[in-house]
Amino acid sequence: MSQENYQIKSSAKNQKPLQDKVAIVTGSTYGIGFAIARRLAQDGAHVLLCSRKTENVDKAVKQLKEEGLSISGIPCHVGNEKDREKLVATALDIYGKIDILVCNAAVNPFVGPLFETTEELWNKYIGPYSITKTSLHGLTNMLAQALRFMNIRVNSLALGLINTSFSKVILKTPDIASKLIPLGVHRMGEPEECAGIASFLCSEDASYINGENIGVTGGMLGRL
Repeated sequence: MSQENYQIKSSAKNQKPLQDKVAIVTGSTYGIGFAIARRLAQDGAHVLLCSRKTENVDKAVKQLKEEGLSISGIPCHVGNEKDREKLVATALDIYGKIDILVCNAAVNPFVGPLFETTEELWNKYIGPYSITKTSLHGLTNMLAQALRFMNIRVNSLALGLINTSFSKVILKTPDIASKLIPLGVHRMGEPEECAGIASFLCSEDASYINGENIGVTGGMLGRL
């Protein structure tokens, strides 16, 4: 799209920022993914959520529909090609288009301060996980460059310690918990505090943000 022909789109007065957009949110039946699916729907999107277990999908869809939100759901293992194809086909069949794809695969930079502690902590608890998730930062940059010619933006969130089942396991490990408690804003973040940022990045207000990794860490020292 040429610079001369580009016009900034703004939401009409009183219109929700994601009005009538269609969003697929993977891994979205609990925790951060669920909060993002809810927020996108609250901001006007039609949301297709998914996870591997049918009972989890049914429970999440029922809860959000009872809140008056436009929600559908389908079981999907995103590592399975046929499941991914069915996910996309379902979205197109129900809504006729796809505007937004949110992949719930958290990058956790909060482990940064732990690198200065002991080799045992690195090897036993955090190291391999951190390396795997940090690679998503590079993937974000690569996809943003590869897809920008199709007018597709790619951004990611780097999350601190968020109040989910995953973080509760970490806090039950005394060696790690004792080092995390003093960091940042002295509390865990809530999934809803990630969801608003995700919704913003999906909106026209973020139309010139691409290839960025946004830290949602509460001020913790870890950074990508």
